[in-house]
Formats: sequence, structure tokens, C-alpha cells
Amino acid sequence: MNALPEPFRLVAAAGLLAVATTVAAQTPDAATAPVRGQVLDATTNTPVPGAVVRWLSTPTGAATTDNQGAFSLLRPAGTDTRLIVNLLGYLPDTVQAASGYLRVPLRRSGELAEVKIEERAPSYSGLTPANTQVITSRDLTKSACCNLAESFETNASVEVSTTDAVSGAKQIQLLGLDGAYSLLTIDNLPALRGLSTPYRLNYLAGPWIESIDIIKGMGSVVNGYESISGQVNVRLKEPDKADRLLFNAYGNDLGKFDVNLNLATRVSKKLSTTLLLHTDHLGRRVDRNDDRFLDLPLATQFNLFNKWKYISGTGLVTEVGLGALRETRQGGQLGYRKENPGGFYGTTQETDRYTGYAKTSYTWPGRPYQSLGLLLSGTSHDFTSRYGLRTYDGTQRTGLATLLFQSIIGTTAHTYRAGLSFLHDDFREVYRTGFTYVTETPAERYAREHRNRLEQVPGAFAEYTYQNARNLTVVTGLRLDRHNLYGWFLTPRLNVKYDPAKNTVLRLAAGRGQRTANPLAENSGMLVSSREFIISPNLRPETAWNVGGSVTQYFTAFGRPATFITDYYHTEFQNQVVSDPYSASAQLLIGNLEPGGRSYSRSFQTEVQLEPVKGLQAKAAYKYLDVQTSYEGELLPKVLTPRHRLFLNLGYATAFDKWRADVTVQGFGRRPLAHGPGSMGHQHGTGEKTLPYAPRYALLNTQLTRAFKRFEVYAGVENLTNYRQSNPIEGASQPFGPNFDAAMIWGPVVGRLTYAGLRFTLQ
Repeated sequence: MNALPEPFRLVAAAGLLAVATTVAAQTPDAATAPVRGQVLDATTNTPVPGAVVRWLSTPTGAATTDNQGAFSLLRPAGTDTRLIVNLLGYLPDTVQAASGYLRVPLRRSGELAEVKIEERAPSYSGLTPANTQVITSRDLTKSACCNLAESFETNASVEVSTTDAVSGAKQIQLLGLDGAYSLLTIDNLPALRGLSTPYRLNYLAGPWIESIDIIKGMGSVVNGYESISGQVNVRLKEPDKADRLLFNAYGNDLGKFDVNLNLATRVSKKLSTTLLLHTDHLGRRVDRNDDRFLDLPLATQFNLFNKWKYISGTGLVTEVGLGALRETRQGGQLGYRKENPGGFYGTTQETDRYTGYAKTSYTWPGRPYQSLGLLLSGTSHDFTSRYGLRTYDGTQRTGLATLLFQSIIGTTAHTYRAGLSFLHDDFREVYRTGFTYVTETPAERYAREHRNRLEQVPGAFAEYTYQNARNLTVVTGLRLDRHNLYGWFLTPRLNVKYDPAKNTVLRLAAGRGQRTANPLAENSGMLVSSREFIISPNLRPETAWNVGGSVTQYFTAFGRPATFITDYYHTEFQNQVVSDPYSASAQLLIGNLEPGGRSYSRSFQTEVQLEPVKGLQAKAAYKYLDVQTSYEGELLPKVLTPRHRLFLNLGYATAFDKWRADVTVQGFGRRPLAHGPGSMGHQHGTGEKTLPYAPRYALLNTQLTRAFKRFEVYAGVENLTNYRQSNPIEGASQPFGPNFDAAMIWGPVVGRLTYAGLRFTLQ
């Protein structure tokens, strides 16, 4: 095994561990008498055929209800006594198995997407054909979680990084690729894409979120063609299920505060609504490293979202949502003021964002598996920003319409979804460097400073699912879209789930994705440097294939349920809009992947979750990333991407969750950096040897929560060891000079941060 390359040695070792765990977990258990019952429609009280009934702690064992809604399911000794009942077109339910005959009423649902049991279930779903991890609302309370960027702090699959040391923008990484390559959806509708990419993680407040689904690999064709590395689906609080009132207040030692208020009410038996309000503010100028630059930008945000849901009881469900956001940011040198810069370097950003959507579905009476849905969404996103002498302004108008029909072929073992979609994207960007060239004409200057793009994409899709209710699920889909700029293109997707044994789940995913890059928005961190942007004309769409799979093993450790999972994914680009920080240190070269060049990502992760003692939840993970791209004929690692990452999370809760304590440790390996703008740059032909590297380091976060009847108080510390990047801004004394660079940010800038908060709930 030592002769194998490092990532393959890791795969082999993980495979051996999985096999050993499988053997240990497959010791036959004596089964008690079967549990029998009937699943009924809660509205009509009629039998529901085709419902899947599973044990909560054994996600791979299942029974399917017959034409009379009846089922019989053996219960292995020592198994949790709760059952999961699930069927397309109905809300899932978790019930306690009784000694007598069990009757389970299921409520109809207008949701057109997959449903998942999230509370108290394993975080890695054993039900979905895709490799899906669920972050529940309980998980979100383990850290400050003021916004979406902080929602992944106790998760090993997604990394959140800061793009630069001045503006405060953050982005996620999935499978080693930037967040632009993962489809971000809200309630399964594409959202926060395009020009909102730099700051989009700040646009969703943590207390608004019910759960987050992280899907690795290619997702469903129903959600579009843009997903390449995976999908992150954020589920907001539902009007008919949310608490009547949730108030959350947060403050930290930097002077920042967050206030959230969620209100939900049932207007009538059929109509309900929820109002989600958020504001945050940082008005204190903080410079802990004495470089005369703000460690965090001054910022103020006002954000609201209102959802309405109507359930007729006869198959018609309508949901409408409206949102508005206003945010301002100011970073840079301590003496900078927007109204009077006074020769100081500063960054500013003002955003106005409005969103709306409407989802309507109709489910045929007596046919819970057959429905027709119309999904509509629209976004207006406007921003103005300044980076020193540069200005970058943009507007985006987006509209998306999807008509979706789903039904079965003969039995519920064969289901399909088919539909039509139309995407309208209108991008208008203005980028000025503050310099003029005497040789260029007004037309040439306009073309250099303005980047306008109108995309109109009609498409059709179909997806077929086979599920034998025992051990095999196959989902295959195909999209055909016609782009007004790039013509026709096909998007095939495949997801397979196979359960070779009671507690073992194997998954395979493969497919193709395509997206149009937004080179300025997706490289905004590089604007906080003296690098000149050189963008090639005629940029082509990015296309890539993603192939991978996972092994999930459920087993018993210390007498309690545990989970082991390992996965590997390979993403290979046919074309990528490459941002090259290596070839010319004073420039950022942005262009298509060079002819004959390669760009790929290889991601390997292994994770174990267990409960060594009652009340103590433990998660440990290791991730290996190999992300490389051709730059002037030489394969080099992606800048700022660590090859190795370690993760450990411990959470302890006393009886009735009266006290909760959480500790998270993250270890980051060395990561390559680009040479500063004032240096000679990388010497091509020398490989990685002449690249500068950031050192290894670890971060430690902890939080303590005390729960009372209606409220909770919590306090925590982030970066407990006070580790900081020693020199986050190169050339800080001369920010308008040729050596200025705040883009090579690899570690914390602020240092240790303490916070406290309060949650008050009325159910």
C-alpha cells in the first residue's frame, strides 16, 4: 500500500476500515414479533398504498404498504422503537411503535421536492439516493450562527473562507471548489447566485433557517444545469410549523450585535404566515493587529422575509414569499470616511435586494403520488462598491419559471418527474479602475468598463426514479436547454443507492454541469490588491463532469447508534474560466482553460459520528483535497486551498437539554499562496517548489448553553487560542502602491472573539 499515491492510500485505508466496520455491524440480531399497522390519508381517512415504513435507527430496512395501506415490519432486538413513514406527496411522520395494531395518519404536502426526516435522525440520510447530509435547527444552535456563513462551523463537508482582509466577504467551498460551483437553493428554488456571490452568505440569518441539506456530487436536473460540485439547500421556517415567536439577540466583544424576530400565525384553518426579521450592526472601528486597517468592516443590514402558505385540504397548496434587504459596508484604513476619503484607502459597498416567489401545486385526490406544480421566482439585485480607486457597480434582474408534473408508471416503484423551465438573467456591470488611457477612444473605454450580458434559457427535463423498497434506488435525469448565447446543451445526471446489507449504503453519482462565470464578482477578493484585472474576450461557459460515490455504514458503538461514511469525488473541467494569480504577479489573468490544459478537483473525506457516553455526541473527520489547474502549460495547485483538513466536534447535553456544551476543533494543512504583486512572481517550470505556503494551524471554538422553559442563554468563544495571521495585508503602509495585497488571506485576522446571546421562544 505504501507504493500507492497518498490519496489512494487514504481511500484504501478507509475501504478496509469500512469493511471491518461492516463485518462488525452485520452480526445477526434476533428479531421480535413484527409490528403491523395501516397508513391512512389524514384528510379522507382512506388507505394510502405505496408508503415506505422504516425504523429510525435502521434506515435501510423498510416495508411498503399494500393497496389497503397495511404493512408488517420486523423489529430487530435493541432497535429504536420509532418508525419513519414516508411517501411522495405527503409530509413524513415519525411515530412510536405500539404493541397493538398501529394506525398512522399522513398529512398531504404541497412540497414538490424530496422530503427528509431531520430531527433526531442520523445527519447522513440513509433514505436519499444522493449523498446528503442534514444540518438541523438543533445543530445551528451549537455556534453563534448569526448568518448562513456561520451555519457550517460544526460541519466537516463545507469550508467557509474569507476572500480578503478588508471587505469581509466570505465564500463556501464544496469538494475543493469555490461556492459558485455549488448550487445554492432556498426551499429548493435557485437563489443567491450571480452578482450576489461575494456577500450572499450574509444575506440569510441563522434563526430563519429550519435546516440545511448538503448534497455532494450532481443533484437533480429539476433544479437546473448549474450545479457542478453539489447543492446546498436552505429550508426556511415554515408558516404552518414554525414557533409562534422566536426572538434572538447576539452581541460580541467587537461591538457587533444581531437581533432576529420570527413571528408565525395561523390566519385560518387553511392559511398561515410567518414574518422573519433581522438586523445587524457593527459600528466600532477595530484594529487589533495595529496595521492601521480595520480588522472587520463597519456594516449595517436590515433584512426581512414574509411567507404565506395556503393548504386547501383538497389537493391545492400555494406558497408565496417576499423579501427585501438593505446592507451597507465600509472597510479600509482607520482614517477613511466615505464622505471625505482624505487620501486614505477604503472599501464601500451598498446593496439593495428584493426577492419574491410563488409555488403552487395540485395533488390529485386519491393519487398522492401525482401532482402538477408551477414554480415562479424573481430577484432584483443592485449594488455599488468601491475598492480604493476602483469602482464596481452592478445590477441583476433574474426570473425563473418551472412547470413540473410528477406521477408513477404502474406502481410507486416507478416514478417520474417532467417539466419545462425558463431562465431570464440580465446582468449589467460597470468596472472602472480610476485610470484612463490617452490612446483609447470613447467606444473602447465604454467597452472596457461595461460588461452587460442577457441570458435567456428555455429548457425541458425529465427524471425517472426506480425504487424497489428494499435495497435499490436509481434516479436518472436528462435536461435539454437552449442558451441564447451558447446554443443547445445536454445535462445528464445519475444517482444510484444500493444497500448490500441491512446497515450499509453504497451510492454512486455522475453527471455534467454547465454555468456562466461572472469573473468580477467571483474574484472580488482580488480587487483588494494592486493587481490589474486582465479579462480575455469571448469567455466560454464553464462545463465539467463530476463522478463519485460514498459508503455509509450504520453500526452500534458503546451500545448506541453510530455512523461511518467515506466518499470520493472527481470533478474534471472541459472548460473553466481560470483566474491565474501565478503567471504575472502584478496582474490577475482571467481567461478560458488553455488548449490541452487540465483543471480538476479530487476530494476524499472520511467521517465517524458516535455517542461514546449518553448525551455526548462526537464527530471526527479527515479531508484530502487535490485541486489543480494548468497555468501556462504547468499544473499547479489552486491558490489558498489546503490539501489536508482535520475536524472534531464534541457536543454534550444533560437531561432534557438543560445544559449544552459544544467544542469544535479544525486543523488546516499548508496551503499555496500567490506571490505578492511587487515580487518577481512564480518561475514556471519549477513546479510547486517556488510557491510560498501558509503554515499549518488549528482553530478552537466552544459554546455553552443554558435552557429554561421558554428561553435559552448562550455564551461562546471563537478562536480560543487567539491564533492570527501575522501579516494579512502586504504593503499596508502604502495601499495605493504597487506592493499592496490583502487578497492572500489564509488565517484569522481578528483573533479571539467572545460572544453571548439570548433566545426566547413561544411554541
